[in-house]
Amino acid sequence: MRFIETSLPGAWVIEPEPHYDERGFFARTWCEREFREHGIAMAVRQCNLSGNRARGILRGLHYQASPHAEAKVVSCLRGAIHDVIVDLRPDSPSFKRHAAVELSPGNGRMLYVPPGMAHGYQTLTDDALVHYLMSEHYVAEAQRGVRWDDPAFGIEWPAVEARIISARDLAYPDFLG
Repeated sequence: MRFIETSLPGAWVIEPEPHYDERGFFARTWCEREFREHGIAMAVRQCNLSGNRARGILRGLHYQASPHAEAKVVSCLRGAIHDVIVDLRPDSPSFKRHAAVELSPGNGRMLYVPPGMAHGYQTLTDDALVHYLMSEHYVAEAQRGVRWDDPAFGIEWPAVEARIISARDLAYPDFLG
């Protein structure tokens, strides 16, 4: 696997290195040793799938509060997404900055999201399927979010004719931290 640092400390874009032959390819998507060599000591406690029926669906920006803060490895198994993370760690040199990457089966990229960062994405295609490896179990009482269009973050989301956002995600407040 190839680990590419993002502009946010501790967050990585991960590219599998496929090995091809006449049958197709084989690639590793998780190796505890390689992740640890890049400062990622993440136990996988839960895996999630998110199916998205249409282009323009925006999910996020979500995180879990301490002591249930979670790390994630996000990949797109079908379709394509514009994946965004925002650094909400007050002591971080990149506090309130964001990074974005396109994830799709075609590019094979994954995004490692460290604890203390909010995560969200917008679908770029119909029928996008997103997979998450999670370091913590979901705890409803710890679920938090910030507004997708909060001016404090300055995120430029891809333009779409119709953006679809849940009522919960629309109700998140601006970030005051």
